[in-house]
Amino acid sequence: MTAIDTHAAPQAEIDAETITMLRILLSVAVFVAGWATSVALWGIPGLYIPALALVPVAWVMLIIISRG
Repeated sequence: MTAIDTHAAPQAEIDAETITMLRILLSVAVFVAGWATSVALWGIPGLYIPALALVPVAWVMLIIISRG
């Protein structure tokens, strides 16, 4: 009779900080892929219209950062 190891290999635990970082990176990757798709579909307007739409977002982020 042979000995069979019934113990499963220990799985690496992923902490909350790593999960948050992965979610942020995935969100950025999806955003960039969507923007690249809009450029591929609509050309130059697909490049600059999303950038113009994000100007208020950048402005609000600068205000939030400056307020601390």
